[in-house]
Amino acid sequence: MANIIICLIHQANFLLDKQLKFLEQAFLKEGGLRERMTRARIEARKKQG
Repeated sequence: MANIIICLIHQANFLLDKQLKFLEQAFLKEGGLRERMTRARIEARKKQG
């Protein structure tokens, strides 16, 4: 039973590491929340006027 739990912990850790790497790449490529919000606001203003 303990081995199953250890395997599940390792699997969860692997998936979390993978997600963190993906989020880091997305942040470097697209910027943070504030940068994306500013970009979206500028695009919306361009469409209005």
